[in-house]
Amino acid sequence: MDWTRGQTIGHGSSATVSVAKSHWSNENFAVKSVELSKSQLLQNEQKILSELSSPYIVSYKGYDVTKENDKLMYNLMMEYMSDGTLTDEIRKQGGRIKEPLTVYYTKQILQGLEYLHSRGIAHCDIKGQNILVGKTGAKIADFGCAKWVDPADRAEPIGGTPIFMAPEVARGEEQGCPADIWALGCTIIEMATGGSPWTNVTNAASLLYRIAFCGQSPEIPKLLSLQAKDLLSKCLRRDPRDRWTAKELLKHPFLEEYSDFVTSSPTSILDQDIWNSVEESETMDYSIQTVSSMDSSLQRIRKLSLNSGESSWRWDDERWVIVRSSSE
Repeated sequence: MDWTRGQTIGHGSSATVSVAKSHWSNENFAVKSVELSKSQLLQNEQKILSELSSPYIVSYKGYDVTKENDKLMYNLMMEYMSDGTLTDEIRKQGGRIKEPLTVYYTKQILQGLEYLHSRGIAHCDIKGQNILVGKTGAKIADFGCAKWVDPADRAEPIGGTPIFMAPEVARGEEQGCPADIWALGCTIIEMATGGSPWTNVTNAASLLYRIAFCGQSPEIPKLLSLQAKDLLSKCLRRDPRDRWTAKELLKHPFLEEYSDFVTSSPTSILDQDIWNSVEESETMDYSIQTVSSMDSSLQRIRKLSLNSGESSWRWDDERWVIVRSSSE
């Protein structure tokens, strides 16, 4: 497969993510690359991602090995999401996401988690930076820590981001599907406040001790509705056996609170007058050319609440470099 590597759009602990373009189809896609000798985690991600097919999971495109600057590189190709991460979206929305859009993204993340968990896969690193946003909404990405859950195997290594870890993970006991639900709760707080689910954090060690042994859960933001607070309370139960599953949470009333947001009517969310903060002097172009009314609703709502500039996921022609298969 011949393709062109473009601008770097992200960095992981070991890999680099770039936007790329196929020579054959002119399709844009994202490519995650690391030196072949250090690619064990990325190969594990490829094995999991290649088994998945869901509108709520970033799509798998393939993989290859290339030679660049005298180094063999392992490359994982994925769907390109033009609007960046959910964390980027929070920034673009002025520092926090209003509740109707939080409902929309939460439902899509839960639909992705329900798909994963029904197949025995735990993501193990749900957070705003690992949720990608595009014209149809949010999709779960970055499966570098993901694993097939084996209840009989408690010796598997623990992974993820400390500030989003569940108590049982912080204690090193287990990391299964309930841990993803805890992390989702932390991500909802991130959307609602634009900040960390934990306050007064000084270092990772003290944070992990606090999560593991102090009997606390992240504080639920007071600005949220009663239904949002109730859903968060179901996600942030310290005992993983008491947490609601993704399937149960999908039936929670919070996700029905603005249900018209994902119905067939592209004007329903506007007719409900729920965006009281929008000034009457603001004008928007509503002639969005999309086939799906769901796409149209999402784009219109995001335009209404957008408070900053365009996505930083852009690239310039002069930054493209030619990449060829190592077999040539």
